[in-house]
Amino acid sequence: MTTTELARHIEHSVLAPQATGWDVEEAARVAIRWHVRALVVKPTHVSLAARLLADTGVKVVAVVGFPHGGQTTETKVAEIRQAVHAGAEEVDVVINIGALRQGQVRLVLRELRAVVDAAGGHLVKVIVENAYLTNAQKQLAYRLADRAGAAYVKTSTGFAPTGATKADVALMRRSVSWLVGIKAAGGIRSYADALALLEAGADLLGTSSTEAILRDAAREAAREAA
Repeated sequence: MTTTELARHIEHSVLAPQATGWDVEEAARVAIRWHVRALVVKPTHVSLAARLLADTGVKVVAVVGFPHGGQTTETKVAEIRQAVHAGAEEVDVVINIGALRQGQVRLVLRELRAVVDAAGGHLVKVIVENAYLTNAQKQLAYRLADRAGAAYVKTSTGFAPTGATKADVALMRRSVSWLVGIKAAGGIRSYADALALLEAGADLLGTSSTEAILRDAAREAAREAA
C-alpha cells in the first residue's frame, strides 16, 4: 500500500476537550497536505472545518452524542441536523452505551434508526465504544447498527480506557453484512498499528497521529524503493 493509498483510509481527528479553532486550522492543513479521507471535528467546529476544506476533496465529519452517548435521541437528532446544515458530510454517532448494556434493544434500535433518518442520506458511523462491552454486547451493537442502516460501525471514541484492537475489528467484520464498513479508532499511533488494523478488516482509521503514521509510511516506502 502506498502512502497516498493509506492516507485515503485515514480520518484525521481533532476532538480533544481543549481543542480550539486554531487546532482545527492546523488539523485542516495536515488533512490537506496528506490528502486524507476526512477531518473529524466537534459540532462547534463544523462550519470552520467546512470553510477550510471547501473544494479540497477532504470530507468534514462531525461527532454526535460525543463522547458518552448518553444524550437523548432528540438531542442527537438535533445535533445531526445542525451539523449537516453547518457543512458536515458524515456523522460519527455514539451509541447509547448504558441502554445497550441494560439490554434495551428496542430503545437502541429506535434511536439508531432516528439518527440515520436525521442524517438525510449522509453517511452515519455508529461508535460502539467496545471497551465497555462484552463480546456478546458488541455483536448486538454491530447488528443493530447494521439493521438501522448505518454505513459503518466504529470501535471507539478514543476517550475510553482502550481503543481499537485487531480482535475487535475481526469480530466487527464477522458480525455485519458486507455493506457495512468498519472504522477503527482509538490508540492508533504508528504505521504498524495502522497496517495491523487494516489487515484485520478495517476500512477506515480514525487518528490524531496522522502525520507520524504517514511519515513512517513514506520512509518505509523509500527504504523499499532503495
